[in-house]
Amino acid sequence: MALQLPLGYDDFREIVENKLDFVDKTLFIKEVLDDYKTKVTVITRPRRFGKTLNLSMLRYFLAGEVDSRPTKGLFDNLKIAKVKGNYLTHQGQYPVIFVTFKDIKTLTFKDALEHFQILVQNLFRGYRYVIESHKVGADEKKMFQQLLAGECSQSLLEQSLKFLSELLYKHHGKKVYILVDEYDTPIQSSYVNNYYDEMINFTRGLLGTALKTNTYLERAVITGVIRVAKESLFSGLNNITIYSVLHTKYSEYFGFTEKEVSDLLVQAKMTDRAEEIRNWYNGYQFGNTVIYNPWSIVNCINENSLQPFWVNTSDSALIRDLVIRASVDFKSQIEELLQNRTIAHIIDEHVVFGDLKNNPGAIWSLLVTSGYLKVLNPQLVEDGWLCTLAIPNQEIYQVYRSMIKRWLSEGRDIEWYNNFLQDLLTGNIDGFAKRLEHIMQQIVSYHDIAKEPEGFYHGLMLGFTASLNKEQYEIKSNRESGNGRFDILIAPKNLEQLGIIIELKSEKIPKISSLKKAAKKALSQIEKKNYIAEFLGRGLTRVMKIGIAFCGKEFALEYKLFE
Repeated sequence: MALQLPLGYDDFREIVENKLDFVDKTLFIKEVLDDYKTKVTVITRPRRFGKTLNLSMLRYFLAGEVDSRPTKGLFDNLKIAKVKGNYLTHQGQYPVIFVTFKDIKTLTFKDALEHFQILVQNLFRGYRYVIESHKVGADEKKMFQQLLAGECSQSLLEQSLKFLSELLYKHHGKKVYILVDEYDTPIQSSYVNNYYDEMINFTRGLLGTALKTNTYLERAVITGVIRVAKESLFSGLNNITIYSVLHTKYSEYFGFTEKEVSDLLVQAKMTDRAEEIRNWYNGYQFGNTVIYNPWSIVNCINENSLQPFWVNTSDSALIRDLVIRASVDFKSQIEELLQNRTIAHIIDEHVVFGDLKNNPGAIWSLLVTSGYLKVLNPQLVEDGWLCTLAIPNQEIYQVYRSMIKRWLSEGRDIEWYNNFLQDLLTGNIDGFAKRLEHIMQQIVSYHDIAKEPEGFYHGLMLGFTASLNKEQYEIKSNRESGNGRFDILIAPKNLEQLGIIIELKSEKIPKISSLKKAAKKALSQIEKKNYIAEFLGRGLTRVMKIGIAFCGKEFALEYKLFE
């Protein structure tokens, strides 16, 4: 019988009751219970790495009922029931508040507040029974009804989680677990849509009151993608511990380990594809644990196909914008990564959104926490973690590739950009130049490259590096060859194909005559400094030499074939 792996299931009970095949992560519950010295635990992992399902599982374990249905028996045959310590004595013993912010992605703060209000209304509906409790006062019942009806002020909305925990404590006589899933989703959305300050103030009020000096709180577990700076969101909260992808604790519970994937492939009778699957979806490292992307593995097994599944689900708007708008130096390092090289950076786990536009270090941290880069050999130093960074796997390489190609072909389809590359690689330079006009318009309008001329060069380099097949071409930039340094070199590994060498010049005055003269000078420089020595040393005998001069949106191009 074929494996029936759960795809898109966020509810733990549904998986158990439908008898689906799943990777048993219930020892995560043991880790949470053992971490009793920490009042508030925040765990950050990339999207689609099982955060919502793990919190759902924790909810069903701790609560006696969920949606008016008992939870007893759900864990009887799972790892948490078999481990030493008799952890099942905790099962069903606590009042639990579970909320997820994952769907709060709005264009305005007003819309976000409306979404929060609906979320709180739905939350309170599940606890109507406290209205009947003789332990709850009349004034508290009135406030409960206001929140239930959605007729409350913003300040009362901010108090809602703490208020509910107080009522649950009074009714049950037990302190409350608060579980918050994807706490940072509305914060990311607010940053992209320019209402960050309002959202951070509201979220600080909502979570701050629930977690700080809340005498009714037993424990809180919070998940998200980004570790928002404590000063921004958890100010004054001293009982909090945050576990990012750099920490060893909880490292094996979000995503699949090597052994778990191996076991799944044996059951799916796909062991013959293990190496391919490793290249596509492996490569993450959380703490000291090598991790596979679970969303992609489940899709891969279910469809028996290797393709970029994760890119179709992850909200990459913020990442795309930051990569495209970043500095020349940042783009140079992205080029290195796209050529299967590594770079070293200090990673500060605290992401301050206000720093993203001006602090490249904050962008690297965001790329790590969001799953777009993996960390190797992290070492804790004075300013953060000194990390070796790399692109995790083929799937994420495809994410960058698609992101950059869509940028450079903006307004056209991807096939148009593929034709642009093909014109260059086959020596149809007139066709290449025609399409380059469109790219120049897009790069200049988006980046104002007139103020930073090198941006044009690095925009092209990102496009070449991301788009060309690494198995067929080697891309180099600003490297020594002959008697100088060339700007762009594209070397085919098939010696019968055409090599490309490009030299760029920047002019201050956009006169066609001046640009043509500068383009000829660039072409002459290729010849005088014998830049084709790199190709001849490889055994290539056909090389297209191209000189390009540009100023703002204007450019001129000269070329000559060596054979």
